[in-house]
Amino acid sequence: MRRLSWFCLALFFCFATSAQAAGIQLLDADPTLAGAIWYPCAAEPQQVALGRLTMNFIDALQGVKDCPVSGSKLPLVIIAHGRGGWFGGHDDTAQALADAGFVVAAINYRGDNGADRSQSESLYNITTRPADTIRLLNFMLNDWRDRAVIDPDKIGFFGFSAGAYTGLILAGANPDFQKIAPFCTESNKSLGCEQFRNGDIPPEPPHDSRIRAAVLADTALNFMFSPERLAGVRIPLQIWRSKSGGGGVDPRDVVLTASGLPGKPAVHVVPAGHFAFLSPCTAKFAAELPRLCIDPAGFDRTAFHQEFNAGIVSFLRETLALEGGRR
Repeated sequence: MRRLSWFCLALFFCFATSAQAAGIQLLDADPTLAGAIWYPCAAEPQQVALGRLTMNFIDALQGVKDCPVSGSKLPLVIIAHGRGGWFGGHDDTAQALADAGFVVAAINYRGDNGADRSQSESLYNITTRPADTIRLLNFMLNDWRDRAVIDPDKIGFFGFSAGAYTGLILAGANPDFQKIAPFCTESNKSLGCEQFRNGDIPPEPPHDSRIRAAVLADTALNFMFSPERLAGVRIPLQIWRSKSGGGGVDPRDVVLTASGLPGKPAVHVVPAGHFAFLSPCTAKFAAELPRLCIDPAGFDRTAFHQEFNAGIVSFLRETLALEGGRR
């Protein structure tokens, strides 16, 4: 990973020399599609108040609200947060992609976000997440006011934890719901297990061939996939995993999933826990939710994210055949 590290850091600083702010449009009119859009913008950064979208002790993001989009024929990246997360949980990654010439969109997954966990344990969350991602993608291509700047043939994806699981599904994986059985002992009264015991099994989740490449960090629910169930995944993948896991994710299972994928993509190992993939924490956020912000001694999350974001930009630039530089 050292060679990748030096390359990515160099690439990051190359981008940083010409960096502007990310433009931000808030998606706050429709509660079923609540989130934000980041995109290239030639202006100085400011604080964008989130208003009704405030969550997890964060009430603003850095960028320029409703700035005119810079460029045309821009690639689009969808970001999918983890279980109980929110659309701004990977804000620094969204900003890095926007600064590199990508349009980025993310939403709060209904019933599975920091303000509403009512469906986090439901089996139907396994299928509604991909469906909601497709709704977002349809909105960006068909209804977003600046949709004309997007190149519909250059669509990528970034997902973390349950968001990475979502990316696998969209890319063609088919989960085996019967694999849930060993976890649903009589004493397990979770919503998902009650549904499983009652035979309330969701339909097969949808795929979306418009997504051409994906970055997956600490994939969750790995037990639901065998190599046969992963055979439909044919797009380029960049896989990241934490060394120590956490948040319900066992790093050994991430390795097993990666080894079962066609082409067996390389796995980049991060010497930290599951939550290191979240944006570096503000002091206020760390005080309120320390478990999401505590990293091993000697691990610098801010420095890691410079490498991480540069690696994502490089991978998506290459796999979506994006010409170098901002447009």
